[in-house]
Amino acid sequence: MKKTKFILIVITLLLACILSACGESSGKTSGASANSGTRTYHGEDGDVQVPAKPKRVAVLAHIYVGNVLKLGITPVAVNEWVKGNKFFGDKLENTEVVAEGSIEKLIELEPDLIIAFSSDKNLKKYSEIAPTVALTNTEYDYLQQHIEIGKIVGKENEAEKWVEEWTEKAKEEKEKVRAAIGEDVTVTVLEAMGKETYIYGKNWGRGTEIIYQALGIQAPDKVEKDVFGPGYKSTSTELIPEYAGDIMFVGTGDETGKGSFMDTSVWKEIPAVQNNKVIEFDSESFWFNDAISLENQLEFIVNELTKAK
Repeated sequence: MKKTKFILIVITLLLACILSACGESSGKTSGASANSGTRTYHGEDGDVQVPAKPKRVAVLAHIYVGNVLKLGITPVAVNEWVKGNKFFGDKLENTEVVAEGSIEKLIELEPDLIIAFSSDKNLKKYSEIAPTVALTNTEYDYLQQHIEIGKIVGKENEAEKWVEEWTEKAKEEKEKVRAAIGEDVTVTVLEAMGKETYIYGKNWGRGTEIIYQALGIQAPDKVEKDVFGPGYKSTSTELIPEYAGDIMFVGTGDETGKGSFMDTSVWKEIPAVQNNKVIEFDSESFWFNDAISLENQLEFIVNELTKAK
């Protein structure tokens, strides 16, 4: 009797082990698989099997590099756009710059995950190298963007925590700025690139996420009407006064282009210019709206708006 009972216990344990093994090896879930070390990311174009804990991430969509860095991952590859961002400091010192279409160099770097724009014409080639997630930048606001990157690299909790902390910090800074400049002051953000001068809306980098969203500062009516929808608008020097706010933030994007309007009588007659209310910012660092760039932009903008002039 005791022998029979012992045999039944052994058989039961064996069956439990077999069933457990089967459960681990079958079915796709959003969580990590114990055997494969992958997760299912529900992307814009369908599900993508990505590493549970990616180690060698190639970020070929430049605006997301700072999000990945903030989440504790140093990319193995980026494109040339990000190297001019001073806010990254030496964080990309050991990261390779991969030019568009440099597939062989990308292969040599052996990425285990690639993040790119949905408009990238090389997506099919990327997917043959490593799991590739393609994002459409206009589908996410600057906070959703960070959370989405967190989902992709398996650090959603960390991303959500940053957003919570950012929101509280922004509230504090908003009150500080409001006390310094009042509630009715308007701000315009513009930048010259080559022969073109652009006015920017509320979600197009250049500090616009900070100024118009986080700090809640108003834009001139014409900026809100003509620019907030498309995100940016090309304008002529003669028309800049129509978009001018009480304070002007000017990107030093192209020194030649910048001088072409800032040396004109039209510019010099704008009230904000005459009142010394022009704040210049480094375009290459302000093009971005990732977590690291935003933190630095917030500090710069708040300091500029609250210091005595």
